[in-house]
Amino acid sequence: MARGINRLSAKAVETTKRPGLVADGGGLYLQVSPAGAKSWLFKFMLNGRAREMGLGSLKAVSLASAREKVTFCRSSLADGIDPIEARKTVHGREPTAEHKTITFEDAANAYMAAHEAGWKNAKHASQWRNTLAADAYPVAGRLLVTSILGAAEDGFAFRSKKHPPPLQEADHAPV
Repeated sequence: MARGINRLSAKAVETTKRPGLVADGGGLYLQVSPAGAKSWLFKFMLNGRAREMGLGSLKAVSLASAREKVTFCRSSLADGIDPIEARKTVHGREPTAEHKTITFEDAANAYMAAHEAGWKNAKHASQWRNTLAADAYPVAGRLLVTSILGAAEDGFAFRSKKHPPPLQEADHAPV
């Protein structure tokens, strides 16, 4: 009879050397890189989409701990909760109301103001401003940063003015 869950032993985890994924069952996998690094991965389906969630390296997360994390993730899925989004919220990665309304242009200008003192010369600041004004602002300047981040997480990329992204624009003109 085939075992569906908890297939790996601690010894098997330690001795596995071949790069790839080794299934433990229930969506838990030991991921072995070509360099030999080992980490835990939870693979699941949500709304018809295959998702993968890293659980940590083998050095930081034991087999027993990885199994506990996956059990919690599976129970979250059963309740209709995306475990990746739940982890972001728990770790305080949910943007504040102020950050939800900032445009790309505002964020870029704030970044440049905060970092240009550390650049080697004034030419770098000029290059940044000119490049953004010519290439990025016409396409993404008025887009909300949260919309851009959400599109990036969904694997969406836009490359030209001819095919602008279907993202939400700010209600106000950039400052």
